[in-house]
Amino acid sequence: MTTTLSLRAMQVDQTGVIAAVNATGELGRRIRDMGLVPGTPVTVIGRAPLKDPVALRLRDFTLTLRSNEADFIVVGVDPLEDRP
Repeated sequence: MTTTLSLRAMQVDQTGVIAAVNATGELGRRIRDMGLVPGTPVTVIGRAPLKDPVALRLRDFTLTLRSNEADFIVVGVDPLEDRP
């Protein structure tokens, strides 16, 4: 069973699959242009010291995203995945 949460709420080293992008307009288009589309696997690989921005790994490249932009992205994660 998969649970969903915003990309901002994911922990470092946690992996999930993008379920939805809830941004509209120019921001939604820009997020989708960066490859953040539903069905894409994504892993959080790090955060800046003040937790903004967040570094992601998807489609064999690394992307940083502001936390307020990450709020618009819903990710499905496996709740059984052990977190340290």
